[in-house]
This record gives sequence, structure tokens and C-alpha cells, in this order.
Amino acid sequence: MRKIPVALLLILVVSSFIDGSPLKGTWQYLGGIYNGKKEGQPEGYILQRKYDDMHFSSYALEKGTKPERYEAGDYTLKGDTCIEIQSYSSQPSKLKNIAVRYVFTIRHDSLIFKGTLPTGMQVEEYWKRKK
Repeated sequence: MRKIPVALLLILVVSSFIDGSPLKGTWQYLGGIYNGKKEGQPEGYILQRKYDDMHFSSYALEKGTKPERYEAGDYTLKGDTCIEIQSYSSQPSKLKNIAVRYVFTIRHDSLIFKGTLPTGMQVEEYWKRKK
């Protein structure tokens, strides 16, 4: 009888050390594969994405200028699936207010997003966690 409360206590203690979303933090875009075509990092600027527990914002950073926010929205995680809903885009967007599902993998400081956009485009993106 006493083992159940101890096990429950252990689960509560361990789960208290989990700090929200595994995506939480800042990630830098390294490139991707779009409909089978490989694309590298952009030249002359950096793309970064910042996640908190429920929201994301994407920025373009160019040396000598202020970061430009180009996208933002909300996300939820269900297992290895990230569901993003874009609420802001600095450019015309067909993804605004549409749920997009990605399967994600995190290994060390690397993040991989794989999914299919509503347009049918197959996406695989590579991101590196910024320290």
C-alpha cells in the first residue's frame, strides 16, 4: 500500500523539474527541404524563431539593423506533433489562422520539423538552438 504514494510522489517531483515546452527558447534556421528541393541558410541575414510555452515569433536579423518580426502565432504540442496557428505575418500569407501540423524531433540542440502545408508542399526544416 505504501508503494503507491511513494511512486506518485516520485512522479510529481520529477515532473516539477520539466520546464514547459521542449521548444522553449531561440532557434536559428539552418536550411530545409521543400518538395524535395534542398535549400540552405539565407545569405546576408539570419532567421530566428523564439518559442515560449504557447507562442512563437519569427525574426529576420541583418547586421546593422533592428530584428524584423515577420511571423508570429500560437502553438500546441501533442506528443511529437506541433500544431502551429499563424496569427501575424508581415507578408501576405495563406497560412494565417490555419492549423499546420508538424512532426518534430529534438536531438541535443537540433530541431527538425516535418509536415505538409495546406498548399500540399512537403516541408522539412532544420533549426539549431541558440545558447
